[in-house]
Amino acid sequence: MTSPVDRIRGYHAELREIRRDLHAHPELAFQESRTASRVVEYLKKWGIETHTGLAKTGVVGVIRNGKSSRGVGLRADMDCLPMHEASSFAHRSKHEGRMHACGHDGHTTMLLGAARYLAETRNFDGTAYLIFQPAEEGGGGGQVMVEEGLFDRFPANEVYALHNWPIMAPGTIAVRAGPMMAATDEVQITVRGKGGHAAVPQLTVDPVVAAAQVISALQTIASRNVNPLDAVVVSICSMQTSQVGAFNVIPEAVNLIGTVRSFRAETRELAERRVREICTKTAEALGATAEVKYARGYPATVNSAKEAAFAARVGERIFGKANVVTDAEPTMGGEDFSYMLQARPGAYVWLRPGRRARRLLPAQPEFRFQRRGDSARCRLSGGAGRGRASGKVNGGIE
Repeated sequence: MTSPVDRIRGYHAELREIRRDLHAHPELAFQESRTASRVVEYLKKWGIETHTGLAKTGVVGVIRNGKSSRGVGLRADMDCLPMHEASSFAHRSKHEGRMHACGHDGHTTMLLGAARYLAETRNFDGTAYLIFQPAEEGGGGGQVMVEEGLFDRFPANEVYALHNWPIMAPGTIAVRAGPMMAATDEVQITVRGKGGHAAVPQLTVDPVVAAAQVISALQTIASRNVNPLDAVVVSICSMQTSQVGAFNVIPEAVNLIGTVRSFRAETRELAERRVREICTKTAEALGATAEVKYARGYPATVNSAKEAAFAARVGERIFGKANVVTDAEPTMGGEDFSYMLQARPGAYVWLRPGRRARRLLPAQPEFRFQRRGDSARCRLSGGAGRGRASGKVNGGIE
């Protein structure tokens, strides 16, 4: 009898061609029409019930077996980044300014592989929901799917997702209970003063000096307002004056743009309040004014303990216990799978595919998804789907 691992390895050639095709035709958030059509094509080819239309280009496949009412959701993101690709291989992006630099082509391919395995074997009791999500890269496609009734129409009891994570050792996965990724908020600050000639600063209110003080003071949120055992990041990443290029003119205004990252809801609230207070009061103390526009982004991606432990057990059975990291430090990056985890218990897992030591990070123009990860993720996703749909606490692929 063919083992599940050997069976999924037998898909490798087809999965490689699927991923290369998706990589060559990247599509931006909510524009993944071709990608979605290819997903639908393969799901139907394998006899999987297929639904479209959620969040414009989202696709959900449904595989049922047995009598259990339990269901598990497996999610992959489909969109690309708006950047140029610097690779030279034959399947590089055919569209300038669009690239699968975060590996979503690989995520989509691997969920397709898991879908094929589950459809062919149906060695579970319950329902597997295969969620192909658009617009993770800033578009909040996960939120849109949830708000449009994802879990009302497809009532998964829990939900899982995975992201390639090249900074880990090859062939390892990481999952932990609690936060995996941070809430990602954006802040825009306009500091206004009174411009004039640089030779007579006493006749001006210099917004550059005020903005510099604001930038420094904002760092006290992490050092003096937040518990040292907690974590927050306040980064001002852009500074532009209203007067560019003149060496002797004090400008009227300075625009600052940055991001605030946190894990806990209480810390997020505190950080927003202090950003507003520090900006307005610091500017006021220097005779200027500050207008703050604070936009909440993705919430923190927080794994539930039971589901994180289950994902780790599945990983141990596939990769070996030594290759499963359960105490990984969370990252201040963000992920809109967080919206699904707010609606259902579940887990977000990092996977380092391949065998090469080279670590090209996501969002680099030379980034390349290591193909040897395809069948590994299929086995991991298939194991989660099979074990949890069956209600087995020790489920997964042998």
